[in-house]
Amino acid sequence: MSRRQRTISLEAEIEGRGLFTGQTVHLRLKPAPANTGLVFTRADLGPSATVPATIQSVARRFQRTTLANGEAYVETTEHLLASLGGLGIDNLYAELSGPELPAGDGSAADYVRLLRQAGIVEQDAERPSLRIVEPVTVQDGDSIITALPGPEDALTLAYHLDYGPGSVVPPQVFHLKMSPDAFVEELAASRTFILESEVQDLRRRGYGSEATYDSLLVFGADGPIGNVLRFADEPARHKMLDLVGDLFLANCDVYGRIVAMQSGHTLNHRLVRRLLEQAAGLGTVVRGSIRQAMDINQIMAVIPHRYPFLLVDRVIEFEENVRAVGIKNVSINEHFFQGHYPGTPIMPAVLTIEAMAQLAGVLLLKRVAHDGQVAALISLDKVKLRRSVRPGDQLRLEAEVVRSKARTAEVFTRAWVGDALAAEARIRFMLVPPESES
Repeated sequence: MSRRQRTISLEAEIEGRGLFTGQTVHLRLKPAPANTGLVFTRADLGPSATVPATIQSVARRFQRTTLANGEAYVETTEHLLASLGGLGIDNLYAELSGPELPAGDGSAADYVRLLRQAGIVEQDAERPSLRIVEPVTVQDGDSIITALPGPEDALTLAYHLDYGPGSVVPPQVFHLKMSPDAFVEELAASRTFILESEVQDLRRRGYGSEATYDSLLVFGADGPIGNVLRFADEPARHKMLDLVGDLFLANCDVYGRIVAMQSGHTLNHRLVRRLLEQAAGLGTVVRGSIRQAMDINQIMAVIPHRYPFLLVDRVIEFEENVRAVGIKNVSINEHFFQGHYPGTPIMPAVLTIEAMAQLAGVLLLKRVAHDGQVAALISLDKVKLRRSVRPGDQLRLEAEVVRSKARTAEVFTRAWVGDALAAEARIRFMLVPPESES
């Protein structure tokens, strides 16, 4: 079931402290054109410090969803994301004066109120959708999420929370068929919670110095401290709220059934990536375009690299001149492991960067492949190496066009091993005929 995209009709503003940083921040929400998605701007860092709310922007953080683009980052985005996903608002500009969104009372209620007061309007573009057609499961120990085929016009969610015998948070299960009304009535007011035993650890990490029992639901031996539950199963509901927020990062409506047990943000992000990969392999319409998979022969038809220097095995997502996602499977049979290093095989970091550059080349050249051009690398900027890559790893390569002209282009690239960022870099290219490449 398709629908029109939506944005807000008027600008809206809110101010408050961040839960983790404790900093006071001013947030301004503004209407955005169709197909924009949610784009944050760190006004304190300048107008170019923008962060798109996509799964590719997720940065690993402790118990929250943080989005980053180069040096610009936005902390604790999940409650605003959930509000947009729950109300069905797709396009928005969000300007903030600091690194973290206001926490309010620890729920999404303030954002829901703000957005509804601003008014919600339809736009002249269809909202893409992703229908779960095959079971997908992600798991980390006792935490697990399974996405299953279900109604073609609805998303149903179930969350099972059980911290085991003796926990101060009792076992609970919550089910919901998603709709704007159901989200507002059943999820929006549920608050972030934490165990009293975890508070000191939070403070030792440097977080939550300004948090109070009013802004954080703290469970002690006898239940919430200095507070009362809004729902008997409020913790399970808030976990579901977080899941709704993280699903928004797919930038499409998701239809099917999702069952989660003990999961948090990290596993939610893995689920979104897996769902998008499934959609790519099946040619499902996502974000208004076909996610086209490219096999190795199609890749070699676009870029000139060959064995032993072709470092992209497959392209699993592709939006022409916008972004691409590729895979490099790292085998012990790679020729470079013979000397780097005997007994401790590690993929040279420069080859990880080369793999990212090759995917960027595919992204830039596919539309001009018949012109015989080559993407010649002319500069690297903001290179960061986060993790070593070893035999048996699978590199997930991501490339997103920052700017593109007739002869030059700049691409932001990342490489992941699972949920761990291995490398990132901004790469500038010049598009030249093969005989002109130096």
